[in-house]
Amino acid sequence: MAKTKSNDDLLQRLHVEGLRKRTAKLISSATDRRQKPTNRMERTVDDLKRIVNNAQDQLTGGSDKRTAAARKAANTRKRNAERRSEAAKRGARTRAKRS
Repeated sequence: MAKTKSNDDLLQRLHVEGLRKRTAKLISSATDRRQKPTNRMERTVDDLKRIVNNAQDQLTGGSDKRTAAARKAANTRKRNAERRSEAAKRGARTRAKRS
């Protein structure tokens, strides 16, 4: 009887915290009622953490890694535009000398 009560307590606590009833039921039933959680339970918690992290990234405007990549890409575009501009100027000078 105590085993069922611990599952029910976990189910109720997860549901009160805002998790949907079905999800809370799946998580609470994933435990094997021992001291150490099962691999299935750990995987479930890791999946939930990953989902939460993705949601936070979207709310805050993206991850730091993506922001750094965007900054690097912008610098590369700027550098390439500068090179094109210099090449165009050299070409214009060369054409001006010939005419």
